[in-house]
Amino acid sequence: MNKGTHSLKWVLLDFIQRCNDLRSFKQIHAQLLTSALVANDLVVTKAANFFGKHVTDIHYPCNFLKQFDWSLSSFPCNLIISGYGAGQLPWDAILIYRWVVSNGFMPDVYTVPAVLKSCAKFSGIAEVRQFHTLAIKTGLWCDIYVQNNVVHVYSICGNNVDAGKVFDEMLVRDVVSWTGLISGYVKAGMFNEAIALFLRMDVEPNVATFVSILGACGKLGCLNLGKGIHGLVSKYPHGKELAVSNTLIDMYMKCESVTDAKRLFHEIPEKDIVSWTSMISGLVQCQFPQESLDLFNEMQGSSFEPDGVILTSVLSACASLGLLDYGRWVHEYIDRNRIKWDVYIGTSLVDMYAKCGCIEMAQHTFDSMPSKNIRTWNAYIGGLAINGHGQEALKQFGYLVESGTRPNEVTFLAVFTACCHCGLVDEGRSYFNQMRSPPYNLSPWLEHYGCMVDLLCRAELVQEAMELIKKMPMPPDVQILGALLSAFNTYGNVGLTPEMLKSLSSFECQESGVYVLLSNLYATNKKWAEVRSVRTLMKEKGISKAPGSSIIRVDGKSHKFLVGDNSHPQSEDIHVLLNILANQNLS
Repeated sequence: MNKGTHSLKWVLLDFIQRCNDLRSFKQIHAQLLTSALVANDLVVTKAANFFGKHVTDIHYPCNFLKQFDWSLSSFPCNLIISGYGAGQLPWDAILIYRWVVSNGFMPDVYTVPAVLKSCAKFSGIAEVRQFHTLAIKTGLWCDIYVQNNVVHVYSICGNNVDAGKVFDEMLVRDVVSWTGLISGYVKAGMFNEAIALFLRMDVEPNVATFVSILGACGKLGCLNLGKGIHGLVSKYPHGKELAVSNTLIDMYMKCESVTDAKRLFHEIPEKDIVSWTSMISGLVQCQFPQESLDLFNEMQGSSFEPDGVILTSVLSACASLGLLDYGRWVHEYIDRNRIKWDVYIGTSLVDMYAKCGCIEMAQHTFDSMPSKNIRTWNAYIGGLAINGHGQEALKQFGYLVESGTRPNEVTFLAVFTACCHCGLVDEGRSYFNQMRSPPYNLSPWLEHYGCMVDLLCRAELVQEAMELIKKMPMPPDVQILGALLSAFNTYGNVGLTPEMLKSLSSFECQESGVYVLLSNLYATNKKWAEVRSVRTLMKEKGISKAPGSSIIRVDGKSHKFLVGDNSHPQSEDIHVLLNILANQNLS
């Protein structure tokens, strides 16, 4: 190739790269033919990518392929099939395959995988079986590359049974074979099967293997196994790759081992956006919202810009801490930087505004969302409920049902909360029965029973509440016992308190509030022996009344103060100022 032709090649390649319509491509094609560059591998590659993205009529690609002698090289055909398989028209890859075969093309070990990948794009399990059979009949099945692709595509299509059968029939397996089936099990939620297969591996795992199996450990909460795999990872050169480190952080967070995740995060020499996302999101999920915000502030000092996933987690942290101003700043940041809204960001904003008591903004955000899912509805209905708008919450539940969205357990929990806050006993009973009946047939959680018990106790229906507790398929928790004891304290019904004491003796409860309520109940009725029994029980269980606390946020940093705690570094200065303020009030 002379210098002029070489220069022309790069110009034409650039034109193809920027081309987005068939008419322009035809002009480029004419130049390719006159310059004899049409058979160049780079040109064919660019053309294949163009066809897959922009050409819906397969006649032109088929005519393009007529220029090549398929007996010399299968490369052009395979590449165009792959181009369609990777694009938005995967079915056209199969049509082109059928056309070239009917015109004398002989598929090779690269053709079948290319077609299989197009089948995976539309989950064409019937087509996968056809090409599986074709590979066997044409003798291509002996190639491990073909076998691995069959395993992989069966897994992607959700047919792990056939993927497992193919895997078991393979005489030779490499790391791709094992990883293909392991990742398929993980994607299908078959985490135990993935772990069992990993433990059988007789080849060295690669990065993709570790990423898949650590994901399974995280989903199952298998911390010990995850730590064992972490130790195994460190023995391989690719164990320090960022993808593996990020997956380890995610695994530790899902297993609620925050200390291990933090240590690993700080050991990573060069973090990426996934590293920050895993840590910030993980801290929120593990109920460390303040630490997640502190880390987010640290991230802002780095070279990374937060994306929608991180901002969704930050909004959740703001909702947990009631930081309305911070949440508003995030909202403004999203709009200012034109970050694309999706249903997750919108739902997080609704939830943040509602939990921070700004129900008007929650409503405005909810109404302006073009699409909503059940989590969006739950956030809004729950927000209305906790802000005292019970009737509106029930009205929105009606709109939810009318929209065709199916309510779930969280939806009914929000509805019961609305009934409880507004004293709507009859409505609460009705929704409780509706939840357990067709078409929903949902089994109430402990929290649902807790709301109903609280609703009944507030309405002085203590006996009905007791009957409901007896019918529960699980033992009562702290909230239920607390609601019942509060009702006894309020209405003077102490007839069942010995039974409650007996229940507490066997109930693994470490919350001091329940015992204090029971003690106060006995004291109110001058049952001093029972008071001593409760106090003794608390002492035996090592339970003490939790000290009161308060949190104040100054200059973006939160400060927590406990009753009787003087450990704050500015404790003396704070007390001096408090004394000055107290004296001013007295004067």
